[in-house]
Amino acid sequence: MKKTFKMTDLECAHCAAKMEDKIKGLEGVIYASVNFFSQKLIIEAEDSKFDSVLREAVKIIKKIEPDCGVEIK
Repeated sequence: MKKTFKMTDLECAHCAAKMEDKIKGLEGVIYASVNFFSQKLIIEAEDSKFDSVLREAVKIIKKIEPDCGVEIK
């Protein structure tokens, strides 16, 4: 499953790169991208693990940049 999410208040390109690296390291992740300029998060993960990957990704993002949010619909 591959989904794109809008990010809010992502203020640092270096932080975006750190987030991307950590999310790519999560178990079940096939592809991950954190784009600073478009303020988008793209995650592709195994269907059975997608929800847990997304929860962990949000935790990683909050730990690196506490004011940054992910719009999950």
